[in-house]
Amino acid sequence: MILAGLILIPAVGGLLAWFTERFNPARPKFAALAAMAAELLAAVYLAAFRSGSARFVVPWIPRFGITIHLYCDGLSLVLVLLTAFLGLAAVASAWTEINERTGFFYFNLLLTLSGVTGVFLSLDLFLFYFFWEVMILPMYFLIALWGHENRVYASCKFFLFTQVSGLLMLVAILALYFLHGQNTGHYTFDYIQLLKTPLSHSAAMLIMSGFLIAFVVKLPSVPFHSWLPDAHTEAPTAGSVVLAGLLLKTGAYGILRFVLPLFASAVRHFAPIAMALGVVSILYGALLAFGQRDLKRMIAYTSVSHMGFVLLGAFAGSRLALYGVVMQILCHGISTGALFILVGGLRERLHTRELDSMGGLWSAMPRLGASLMLFAMASLGLPGLGNFIGEFLVLLGVFQVSPFWAVLASLGFVTSCVYSVWIVQRTIHGPNTRGWNPPDLSGRETVVMAAMSVLILWLGLFPRPVFTAVSPFVENLRQKPQSSAPAPESGRTTGVSRAVRGRTP
Repeated sequence: MILAGLILIPAVGGLLAWFTERFNPARPKFAALAAMAAELLAAVYLAAFRSGSARFVVPWIPRFGITIHLYCDGLSLVLVLLTAFLGLAAVASAWTEINERTGFFYFNLLLTLSGVTGVFLSLDLFLFYFFWEVMILPMYFLIALWGHENRVYASCKFFLFTQVSGLLMLVAILALYFLHGQNTGHYTFDYIQLLKTPLSHSAAMLIMSGFLIAFVVKLPSVPFHSWLPDAHTEAPTAGSVVLAGLLLKTGAYGILRFVLPLFASAVRHFAPIAMALGVVSILYGALLAFGQRDLKRMIAYTSVSHMGFVLLGAFAGSRLALYGVVMQILCHGISTGALFILVGGLRERLHTRELDSMGGLWSAMPRLGASLMLFAMASLGLPGLGNFIGEFLVLLGVFQVSPFWAVLASLGFVTSCVYSVWIVQRTIHGPNTRGWNPPDLSGRETVVMAAMSVLILWLGLFPRPVFTAVSPFVENLRQKPQSSAPAPESGRTTGVSRAVRGRTP
């Protein structure tokens, strides 16, 4: 029952925030904060006192084989914890920024978080698609109603990209549903049962494409990335935190949970192309980041680069690469979320995000400057911080599979060093030509930055708890035999043929 509660707490909290606005415009943020604090406590309780996996299954529409099937293993658990933590940080980041229609704002913010949690916990594909769609509409409203100058264009672009790709996934889900029914006589959307669906190579490739397009659009990967910089640039701070820290991670989760186990033989043939797209995203995203003068837009392009490591590592499929992918998902969410909160604080104080207008802010804002430097160093992969663990393990795992792609991807480390140091130098160092003297981080902002700093440092120094939590998923993904998969090839492979042999929930 706690799994259903993890989904319902943000949704109910959002409704409560919307309702309380009619009595006092200041109440919605307290209702939202209380709801996300309860969500974090529930997630911590699940992690601390529920050993192994948790499952919740009740019939929903039995006639069509649809159930409310929720499941939480180590992979889902770490992502639910990330959702609760970043959700709480997002609510805190909007504390003084949002002053109009606050109830409806927090309703949309928490409904998005509820949808993200549902995506991470659903094992019925119809339910998964339902929560996938639940994320889109409230995020559209967050951008369109509380965004910046070009918010209508950015929100429509976000909606079109995600909705069209989501419809392709729906077609793929239905195709898998009917093929399973025709072969077994049992029509169901249950993931465990669909793992047993016999598929020809052509059918597997086509159905996998429907899933994969939806996931790489949300990731995002080149060439499906163009919606992201616009959405990030125009979204309010809390929207950017949720978008970068969580919505992008649903695409990565979908690849790990659904694409690799459901279509292992097709994935093996597609792996070289996917790994190439990952490397292109790493280098192309970094290159575009260099050309930006808007600080928020620059960080958005760095997300394209960093998430390229996720695509590369997932399709490389070695044990080290898969562990690195999970760490990259977590640490990118924390570090990039923190950077967007800091940029939002700068814009609130300076009324600009242009790098050319900044400089010399350290003396006036030492706490913000220290936080910006820490998370910029995390973004460039400084040893001792969590991002280094993720990207290094991905590169090490990819090198075991294909040294060529590993060498090219390692250039992403070099480029990230350059633009991360550039961000720090252009904002908090150098001459203060504009005479800025803004207030430093408030007590609320300092607490948020301190919590995120401790977490990114802890993940960099003590990643073992995360590896222990996701180890059953990773090992099952690699080792379980697969009746429908071709026999493994001898020698070194170029994709997941060696790594992805198991079908596991």
